[in-house]
Amino acid sequence: MQLHFSPSMRSITISSSHGFIDLMKIKVAARHISYRTLFHTILILAFLLPFVFILTAVVTLEGVNKCSSFDCLGRRIGPRLPWRVDDSGQRLVRDFYKILNQVNTEKIPDGLKLPDSFNQLVSEMKNNQYDARTFAFMLKAMMEKLERETRESKFSELMNKHFAASSIPKGIHCLSLRLTDEYSSNAHARRQLPSPELLPLLSDNSYHHFVLSTDNILAAAVVVSSAVQSSLNPEKIVFHVITDKKTYAGMHSWFALNPVTPAIVEVKGVHQFDWLTRENVPVLEAVENHNGIRNYYHGNHVAGANLSDTTPRTFASKLQARSPKYISLLNHLRIYLPELFPNLDKVVFLDDDVVIQRDLSPLWEIDLEGKVNGAVETCKGEDEWVMSKRFKNYFNFSHPLITKHLDPYECAWAYGMNIFDLRAWRKTDIKETYHSWLKKNLRSNLTMWKLGTLPPALIAFRGHVHPINPSWHMLGLGYQDKTNIENVKKAAVIHYNGQSKPWLQIRFEHLRPFWSKYVNYSNDFIRNCHILQS
Repeated sequence: MQLHFSPSMRSITISSSHGFIDLMKIKVAARHISYRTLFHTILILAFLLPFVFILTAVVTLEGVNKCSSFDCLGRRIGPRLPWRVDDSGQRLVRDFYKILNQVNTEKIPDGLKLPDSFNQLVSEMKNNQYDARTFAFMLKAMMEKLERETRESKFSELMNKHFAASSIPKGIHCLSLRLTDEYSSNAHARRQLPSPELLPLLSDNSYHHFVLSTDNILAAAVVVSSAVQSSLNPEKIVFHVITDKKTYAGMHSWFALNPVTPAIVEVKGVHQFDWLTRENVPVLEAVENHNGIRNYYHGNHVAGANLSDTTPRTFASKLQARSPKYISLLNHLRIYLPELFPNLDKVVFLDDDVVIQRDLSPLWEIDLEGKVNGAVETCKGEDEWVMSKRFKNYFNFSHPLITKHLDPYECAWAYGMNIFDLRAWRKTDIKETYHSWLKKNLRSNLTMWKLGTLPPALIAFRGHVHPINPSWHMLGLGYQDKTNIENVKKAAVIHYNGQSKPWLQIRFEHLRPFWSKYVNYSNDFIRNCHILQS
């Protein structure tokens, strides 16, 4: 601090030692200064000097804060006035944000040793006297590690769920083996289905014909049993159950030993249809035998997948699309219904993961207005996960052929419970269109779509679909456990589409009773295979 007197003694200046801050300047008039005035002036200066010293020290110590001397002094030692705002907390937050932004741009080095918990981090911070930047850097590294481990755990869970969904439960495998053995040793298990006098009813269009294609005996038993028990006219029901060659004996044994009178059940193997030859379905033979296709569905589901750029939801969808069932002939059979049942006019096709809860007779009264396929649309509804499906959810619209021929926002519809007018179908080229697009996707190395048999059907049935009331067919019971129970109770058909089938360990327990109540747990074959109610 310096004190300057002008040569004329007309002004006195007090400045800081830096030489650029004038703390006080006193101008003296041109007339003579009385001794009394000079005395009072010196007295005032003597009183102010201690405060000036303190002020100078504050300026020096807080120069980094870039505040004026009076401002710093006021905030430090001034009174806490109501209108004065203390922004020291705000400055601290701003400094912390600055540190976080700096740390956010830095890469975590490989092999960095990290604390195992937040408590350990705090302890190391105290012991090693970390500064704020080091603390933020370590915290970032711990969070990245946790995110990585959580993501890996989620993908592992999805993989395990996929394998669980694709496998055959021990009890169901046991049931098939025991019933197959029964077919070979028990003449009653081999009896003709239906009995000879009922054979004409298999092509009688005054009856309600259901078609079910499956190799799961327990699931087939539930579908048939629930349909018969829910019907107001069970004597009008005819079930056509189609299965593969290896399951045929066991499936036949079950329905021969457990009749659903008064309904009629026919069991046929794909090998028993004269029309269903390799010559008539060459595309499907190619799909089953193509090495690339088999590797896609049966190979390593993680190889080649960039998990860092994939969300768990997308990964789950891709896994589901790689279920081996999608290259099974049984899954494509519905496209050949007019040829398989040449004498029938109208049928209801059911998937094996549905349960019928209401009489379905009114379905035969629905006027399809010349259309082929009566189905529930899946682009409208309260459930945003299940009922929000459009073509963009199934097709790759970066492919030129898809972009040229399809609209990404066209509404999709559901397989699982469909009314097919076979007379109208026979006048179309639906089967040929289906085959044509299967070939195109095969030649494009599956780049047009990935998910099963629905995408080619969405193309083949374009212009041939008649929407029916969604209350006839409720979807999504195998996808999520947040399904509205009241809506489940009201639906005519509930569909466990998705991985969490009710007969698997990964099922949703609160949704299983709607299915399990149609399982006869007192049956000897079911008991001996330890298929339990819970």
